[in-house]
Amino acid sequence: MAEPRVRLLELFKARALRFGDFTHASGKKSSFYINSKDILFNSEASWLLGELIWQATRDLSIQAVGGLEVGAIPMATATVTRFHDHGRALEGFFVRKQAKEHGSKSLIEGQLNAGDRVAILDDVLTTGESALKAVKAVEAVGGVVACVVCIVDRLQGARETLVGYDFRPMFTLRDLGIEPA
Repeated sequence: MAEPRVRLLELFKARALRFGDFTHASGKKSSFYINSKDILFNSEASWLLGELIWQATRDLSIQAVGGLEVGAIPMATATVTRFHDHGRALEGFFVRKQAKEHGSKSLIEGQLNAGDRVAILDDVLTTGESALKAVKAVEAVGGVVACVVCIVDRLQGARETLVGYDFRPMFTLRDLGIEPA
């Protein structure tokens, strides 16, 4: 099997990268789109992703990983599984885009306690605003953000939005063979 980073990049290029006319969540227009959901639920890609997030965060003392729904949910699941395989306990969580109006009315689902050090996960970052929402939600409940990990940084402002946080993208647009606009 190819090295995990190389193989995940191959899968992203083959399964998640589309060309056409697209508008992203940030409102920006683009001639390409990275639909990570076309890959995040694939068994090989999920294993590779969990392993790469493990490699990106194993140097940190973290108690949890998670981020904004929906993309962070399969990422957190893959990551906690790989941490377990490597003999380290880790909790997963996700941040709702808005708090539930019933039950616990929670904005964050999963075990996240005040003082926990966490890695924020996101699939594709353009401006970084979605990751920043997750960061702010975690900090609001007393969590400490140890780093922000994304699969692909579109090189359109995420690093600047997340200044002051340890930002660890696995790939950038250039890794996909695309120059940022």
